[in-house]
Amino acid sequence: MDKRTEIRLAGEGGQGMILAGIILAEAAAIYDGKQATQTQSYGPEARGGASRSEVVISDGEIDHPEVLSADVVVALSQAAYKKFAQTVHASGLLIVDEDRVQTSEDFSGVKFPVARIAQETTGKAITANTVALGLLVGLTGVVSREAIEKAVLARAPKGTEDMNRKALQAGFAAAEGIKSPAP
Repeated sequence: MDKRTEIRLAGEGGQGMILAGIILAEAAAIYDGKQATQTQSYGPEARGGASRSEVVISDGEIDHPEVLSADVVVALSQAAYKKFAQTVHASGLLIVDEDRVQTSEDFSGVKFPVARIAQETTGKAITANTVALGLLVGLTGVVSREAIEKAVLARAPKGTEDMNRKALQAGFAAAEGIKSPAP
């Protein structure tokens, strides 16, 4: 049976989670040679409304293009956490921006200051989606690091390639720190 991974990226409009989903799907399909689908939904507000991107990645044919039971949920806003935290299955991974999301006491997932690290690393909070992609890929290996870097750089506006590369590397470094905490 082909391995199918379902990922939901959620936040507020303007956080770039829909673009992050597009980039992740492109990394899988174009650069890693996997099958991938990407769907998206957002509220009517231009900025600040709810937005989500769903990505399904598989080694084989994808018979249903939407997330049924998320293997990974990334929530960069409180509203996204409230709406989607419970959609990650029991053995799945929940990643939240610890500065923007208050979790329940029984939270079992990864808390990381995504937007703060983006600001500190690149000087631009808008690169939080790229930090989140680095963290996601570093923790899960759902696509190769090379594929996600190529996909990020292919979508980066001209002149922002280095900034986006730094944001992605910050996410990778965070994942390494989470997987291998200092003694």
